[in-house]
Order: sequence, then structure tokens, then C-alpha cells
Amino acid sequence: MPTHLTRIIIVGVDSFMKRLILMCLLLVGFDVAYADRAKSSFEAANKARDTGDLLQALDHYEAALNSEPNNLKYGNDYRQAVVQINQVESYERCIAFFEKLTTQHTKIPNVWMNFGYAYVDKIPVEGAITQVLLANTALGYFSKALELEDSWLGHYTRGNSYLYWPAIFGRTPLAIEDLEKAIALSEKEKKSRSFHVRPYVGLGEAHWRLDDVTKAREIWKSAAKRFPDNEDLKKRLSMDDEALTAFLTTHFEPGKRVNTDLNILWEEEQQ
Repeated sequence: MPTHLTRIIIVGVDSFMKRLILMCLLLVGFDVAYADRAKSSFEAANKARDTGDLLQALDHYEAALNSEPNNLKYGNDYRQAVVQINQVESYERCIAFFEKLTTQHTKIPNVWMNFGYAYVDKIPVEGAITQVLLANTALGYFSKALELEDSWLGHYTRGNSYLYWPAIFGRTPLAIEDLEKAIALSEKEKKSRSFHVRPYVGLGEAHWRLDDVTKAREIWKSAAKRFPDNEDLKKRLSMDDEALTAFLTTHFEPGKRVNTDLNILWEEEQQ
């Protein structure tokens, strides 16, 4: 038979477990409440954006991200609204917001990803020297995100960012390394997505940067077997060397806006 002491221990353990379960339920409740609040703010932001009230939309997007900072789509759509406004003040507001968010949530990868993209978004409205500083800062934040989470998006984004640096800066081999990692990760996926072609396109461009057009074409031809309908591959393979160089020189023109809209990641999931 259980002793008096044993009964006390059993009662104590039972009480502790009840408190633990209650705490877990409360935490789950808080998570659900934050998610609901974030979703409500995000929907309000989209509604304001649809009606042309972009500044109001920014307020709501920021509220959504404060409730759910790791939501990549919330951050993406927030940045796209900023790009739509296309004013220095709005870009600075966006950067300041993500800077604050990263200090509050240092271990959340998508906060760092969006912080890096925010710097890339601002590049076209700045002068040449500042553009270099912005691009370099963005690379640091993409690297921080990769330290926290090894991902296809992280490697593709950082690799693609390295491509915009002329070969003389020595960053093209880093682009190749990242893009090859992104390709390796995509090949492990059960389902191939159309956007998985992008690192292949970039990898060919990296070898073009190194004056190895033959290698670039080999990569694109191989990728075309996996992505036969991709227009970017078709376009590059249809050009002779001179036309290709002219096209890619314009494509990588300093200060040109880079499309950082990630909505293709979710659009295919909805199909």
C-alpha cells in the first residue's frame, strides 16, 4: 500500500502536471490569438492596398508582422507596397521597421530575409556609392538568415545577389557555391516547382561572368530538359555569344531594380 509520503508525492506530481498542461494550453491560446490578429491585420492591409490607401496598408502590414514576424508572405507583401509607393521615405521606413524587428526577434530567419530584401528594394533610388553599400548590407542579412535556416530560398537569394557584382570583386565563385546548393536542395524535393529553375539560370550566368559561355550553355541545356517550357532558358539559348553578352550586360546593369516579389512561392501552391 502507498505510504503517506508516497501519496503526498503523487498529489504533488499530479498538481505539477495540471499546472504544466494549463501553461501549455495558455501558450497555445496566445499563439492562436496572435495568428488571428496577424491574419486580420494582413487582410486589412490588402484591402487598404486594393483601394489605393498605401500608407494605411503599411500600418496594417506592420501590425501583422509584429504579431507574426516569421511570416514570409506578410513581409513580402509589405515590401511590395513600399516598392509601389517608391519613395525614399517609405524605403527608409521599411528598413527601420525590419531593423527593429530583427532586434526583437534575432533568431527568426524570415525577418532577416525580408530585412535584406528591403535593402535591395531601395537600391534604385540611391546613388552609385550608396547602392554598393546597400547591396553589401543585404548580403550580410541573407547570410544571417542562412545561419538560422538552411533553405533553398536563402541560397538562391544570396547566390543571385552575388551575381550582380562584377567578376573582379571575386564573388562569382560564391554565387556558384550558393546556386549549386539551391539546386541540390530543389532536387531533394518531392515535387518540382517552376521557380526551381532560377538557380540553374543564375548558375549559367555566373559562368558567363567568368567568361565561360560554353559552360553556361551546357548548364542551360541541361536545365531545359527538366524545365522545357521556361522562357528564360529559351531566350538565353537562342542568342549567339555577342547577343547574349549584350543582353546579360543590360540585365545586370548597376542600379537596375531587381524583382524581389516572392508571390510565386505561394501562387503555385494554390493551383
